Amino acid sequence: MSLLAATRSVFERTEIAFDGAFGGADNPLRHLGALGLFFLWILVVSGLYLYTVLDTSIDGVYNSIDWLTREQWYLGGVMRSLHRYASDAFVLVMFLHLLREWAYGRYHGFRLYSWVTGVPLIWLVFISGIGGYWIVWDRLAQFSAVATTELLDWLPLFNGATARNFLAPDLINDRFFTVLVFIHIGVPLMLLLGLWAHVNRISRVDYLPSRRVMLATLAAFLLLAAVKPAVSEAPADLAVVATGLRLDWFILFLHPLTDLTSPAAVWALIFGVTILLFALPFLPHPARQDIAVVDAPNCNGCSRCHVDCPYEAITMAPHPDKRGHQIAIVDADLCAGCGICAGSCPSSTPFRSQQTLVTGIDMPQQPVDVMRQQLETGLAKLTGRHRLVVFGCDQAADVRPLAGTDTVAISLICAGMLPPSFIEYALRSGADGVVVAGCRDGGCEFRLGMEWTRERLTRRREPNLRQLVPLDRIEIVPVARGEDSKLATVVAEFRRRLETTPETHSKIPAFTRRTQHHG
Repeated sequence: MSLLAATRSVFERTEIAFDGAFGGADNPLRHLGALGLFFLWILVVSGLYLYTVLDTSIDGVYNSIDWLTREQWYLGGVMRSLHRYASDAFVLVMFLHLLREWAYGRYHGFRLYSWVTGVPLIWLVFISGIGGYWIVWDRLAQFSAVATTELLDWLPLFNGATARNFLAPDLINDRFFTVLVFIHIGVPLMLLLGLWAHVNRISRVDYLPSRRVMLATLAAFLLLAAVKPAVSEAPADLAVVATGLRLDWFILFLHPLTDLTSPAAVWALIFGVTILLFALPFLPHPARQDIAVVDAPNCNGCSRCHVDCPYEAITMAPHPDKRGHQIAIVDADLCAGCGICAGSCPSSTPFRSQQTLVTGIDMPQQPVDVMRQQLETGLAKLTGRHRLVVFGCDQAADVRPLAGTDTVAISLICAGMLPPSFIEYALRSGADGVVVAGCRDGGCEFRLGMEWTRERLTRRREPNLRQLVPLDRIEIVPVARGEDSKLATVVAEFRRRLETTPETHSKIPAFTRRTQHHG
């Protein structure tokens, strides 16, 4: 097993275990980006409070922070601890988010922009974090300042002059801390701008995790603040070497790494990793899916595909043939090839009488017409008393092993590709029940596919399931890749439930399928 596959397997197993404990909506591993943004807002709020009491003079900077920590421990001390632990947590989820996106292969194709714009944010995070430690100006700040400047002096740009500023106490003045504060405020503003660019091409961004996750993490930070509050080391003294320090390994790990190796090795690691991250999307990787194709005569400009697209790949423009109407335009660079747009198109209904079903927007690799053919052919072959149709997702548990004499199994690019009318079509064409299997909550490969599917089938989103379709004949199953046995168990239980349901209960009028013209 390759490193990529092994890492993905670890994430999948851990996420499934966390789902059992927290549920998909509250699973922190499925909402790392949102969790990071929440931590950033904690940093902003706590940082602004700390700034209001900070004395930026060389004599007052240490005393003002130390007073806040010890004398105003009930508020200022808590804010300082929140600032410290939220910054460590932000770094942790940032790296977990990076590792997870890489493990799931979400760094190339239509995701290239988000990946590339995310790499510089790592630099901004560490520049801000390391600079924040300097502001306290205790022994740890002194150690970090000397270690950082010695590292910078290895670069030809600085020519060995930076570290000289920390050779004697009289070389540091009030202006130094004013500049530090300016940098510590300015860099996070650049980080916020970078985060906006990072998610700019994603619709319906998950800006914050669920309320329960936010309250739980905030409670954990407050508990840490009470049990192990963030405090200063002794005041900085450039006349002595700072030793015996409590190091923050999340943010300051580069300093001991430099001591163990050399500045050249550390810079080689930093630049090497940065270049590798930028280069990853351009290395060989699996071919991307075909993009959605719009058929102008069948597009009525309803804009449902534009609203439902998870990546803002679809825009609306004046229709070339229908005056006063619009037409969907697909951006090839942004299209994920998920088919969610085909599931939202009102013309993607199997009840249309045309021999070849042509929809307003469709996927070349799995057209809606082929889906109708698969469904009709499968239904015609079914025998047995309780017949099921199982629609699955290529990114979730495999539904194909469920196919049999009493079950039709059709796997789609994404569960969101399924038009609700296909559920009604199946039930009115001989199926006793329909199962829709897709990714777990919060774990959709294309972000919104399973969410839109559930909303469409529960009549909360257009195109929705018609009122005449009984919901007790439908089973929605969130299952991750590899959970084939779980899916089989749920389908078997659903079938047994149908067996106990009276034959006439919740049945809808049969539909005489059209004569098939495909072999």
